Amino acid sequence: MNKKTFADIPKKYSTLKNSKIVLILVPYDSNQTWKKGSKKGPEAFLSASNYMELYDIETNSEVYKKGIFIINSIKNSSISPKRMINEVKKITKKFLYEDKFVTLIGGDHSISIGSIRAFGEKYKNDLSILHMDAHADLRSIYNGNRYSHACSMYEASKKYPLVQIGIRSMDIMEINNIQKGNIFYMHEIYKSNLWMKNAIDNLSKKYVYLSIDIDVLDPSIAPSTGTPEPGGLSWYTLMTFLRKVFERREVIGFDIVELLPNEKESSTDFLSAKLYYKLLSYKYEI
Repeated sequence: MNKKTFADIPKKYSTLKNSKIVLILVPYDSNQTWKKGSKKGPEAFLSASNYMELYDIETNSEVYKKGIFIINSIKNSSISPKRMINEVKKITKKFLYEDKFVTLIGGDHSISIGSIRAFGEKYKNDLSILHMDAHADLRSIYNGNRYSHACSMYEASKKYPLVQIGIRSMDIMEINNIQKGNIFYMHEIYKSNLWMKNAIDNLSKKYVYLSIDIDVLDPSIAPSTGTPEPGGLSWYTLMTFLRKVFERREVIGFDIVELLPNEKESSTDFLSAKLYYKLLSYKYEI
């Protein structure tokens, strides 16, 4: 998988030397609690990207020319959650300090614990986290595992401003861990467009790390995910919000997680690749 390029871009745009962007693949799903298979997400994501047009109409750009270098983060998808998180942190931090724009594709959402640790060490008190998900992921421990995907935002919530978008499923105990005013439930989002401005205003003024679980989208357009929930965001609502975020804040990295490929349904694979490319297009929009 590490010999492939994103979207089959020319080799000259996929070397580390020529790339501003690093794409870290994390094929890991040992923490998943319902449907397993998201460890196959990065490979499905890459395969689908080969069929995507490289000209982005909205931004009038071809962002692949900034260069996208791909690297695998783990060699063994059966390692312990703690070791996986440490490996993700280590490799993310390496490329951060090489001044690359670091992006990650999972895998289950627990990979974000490692990446957020790395970004936190570099950006410290100036960092905020934008978490887009159907689930709050604020459990301190789940089924005896503090590194579960259900705990992916707990540690971050204790260290940084954490703005959560699209939430529509949570355990009652997680209410104790939300940051007041920073959670935007899906039933509230549908009532008013003011949520976009309010959410961005609640982010720190400097640096934002973005974590997107595919299930933030409605399963009618993104069914292939581990824990789908009805009533999610539409594609253009998501795009409208994300473009505003990139315009008004400095997004310093992101991850996309919880793609669970289904051999009978490949549209979510393609959606994930398109989402990734749109985020890069917004990041480098001139």
